[in-house]
Amino acid sequence: MDNRSDAPLWRHDAYTLRNLAHAIRQCIDRARGLGHLDAGSTLVDLGCGDAPYREMLTVAGTRYIGCDLAPGPGVDLTLDDNGRAPLPDASAGCVTSFQVLEHVWDLDAYLGECHRLLGPDGLLILSTHGSWLYHPHPTDFRRWTRDGLLRELTQRGFEIIDTWSIVGPLAWTTQFRTLAYHHVFSKLGPLGRILSPLFCLLMYARMVLEDHLTPPPLARNNAAVYLVMARRRS
Repeated sequence: MDNRSDAPLWRHDAYTLRNLAHAIRQCIDRARGLGHLDAGSTLVDLGCGDAPYREMLTVAGTRYIGCDLAPGPGVDLTLDDNGRAPLPDASAGCVTSFQVLEHVWDLDAYLGECHRLLGPDGLLILSTHGSWLYHPHPTDFRRWTRDGLLRELTQRGFEIIDTWSIVGPLAWTTQFRTLAYHHVFSKLGPLGRILSPLFCLLMYARMVLEDHLTPPPLARNNAAVYLVMARRRS
């Protein structure tokens, strides 16, 4: 999805994208406070797609290396058939993974590669879905609870530093309806192209209110998206 960090309010998935981008900015600030993502450091974005967060991640001079399975506009290095980047061990101070993990079948291989690429005490910044609609790209295998996601990471050599729960259950049920109606409007030709942004803008305002009303403990464990910052254990 393009323009993720500043999606227009009338876009069908804008509420989730804008909230995720806000959480990533907070995570980046936290990482810099821990001495990461500064000038001269190296970041590997594993499964970068069109690299929607490259500018956000490199504003302080961090060297960005986008890796994915196939060449593309945001891809600097292509992964091999085993999902390994053509980079030496411990070559990055930070590895990022945004909305990739739900598309990965072999978690050991993928998270193992994240671990291999990180130097001692290197940071993993990873987001993935808690509750979301099926969206193959080209596959879609999993959804997580917050506890389950953190356990997956800690069992594979990472120490959790912080987590962000993005879009609570009242708002994500509205987000799902918004996505469905946008699909319906897309079938209506010119009329649908007029109605869809108006409807999406109205639903955006509703989601803002719903997230405001949702008790934080409920949102914390029932989010649409989870963002995690973790440290590589030796």
